[in-house]
Amino acid sequence: MSARNDWSLRLARPDDAAAMPAIERAAAAAFADEPSIDPARTRSEADYARLIRKGHSLVAHVGEALAGFLVAEPFRRELHIWEMDVAPAFQRHGIGAGLVRAAQIDARNTGFKALTLTTFRDLAWNGPFYARLGFEEVTALDAHLRLAGELANEVDDGMPADRRCAMICFLD
Repeated sequence: MSARNDWSLRLARPDDAAAMPAIERAAAAAFADEPSIDPARTRSEADYARLIRKGHSLVAHVGEALAGFLVAEPFRRELHIWEMDVAPAFQRHGIGAGLVRAAQIDARNTGFKALTLTTFRDLAWNGPFYARLGFEEVTALDAHLRLAGELANEVDDGMPADRRCAMICFLD
């Protein structure tokens, strides 16, 4: 079966949370040269289950295998993407972009005005990837205190401030 064409998306269900930490850890291997990222430090199954219950998380399947996921949480009129990962065996087949596009459709259809996230601005599969999908860097963080606070939390957790950014995709 070819992952390039034979994958499907659906809303995440509570039982999907069990597989998500392992996919996150495996996907973090792409960051092996990033000293600020600890691939062993992932969200817990309970954290993922909590986000899934909010109703805006998605999973991608290739056959019976969970190939990737996107977990998001509403914040007023915005939907924030906390994590999007694709298992290494299924990367580079459009699954990540498909998850983000589906989140954009879900957010628009449920009345959100924007999708937000934080990421590395300089890594090809981070900032530039999201820019190709309609996201732009938030440069006026004083006007977006929630995202400014999230970036500050990341720096407190050891992430490099000069390489992290908040991004937004307006849905109007």
